[in-house]
Amino acid sequence: MRKQTIQYTSPLDTLVAVAKILSIYENQQKMDSEEFFYQYNQGQLSDYTLFIEWANDYRHYLSLLQELGQKLNYAA
Repeated sequence: MRKQTIQYTSPLDTLVAVAKILSIYENQQKMDSEEFFYQYNQGQLSDYTLFIEWANDYRHYLSLLQELGQKLNYAA
């Protein structure tokens, strides 16, 4: 399976797109991303490809939140 690269014009657009992806995982797996990520990091879940992708997308989401938070603090 080949991954597609999408470029967004702002970190906020990227955050919205990643949040939508996380919502799909959450609906499919009946678990919120925060709980999933905790269990995954504790080794309670397998290294199933979907879980690896979900964990990576959640890390990206957290990184974007941090980046936007820093920019907002700088602007204030």
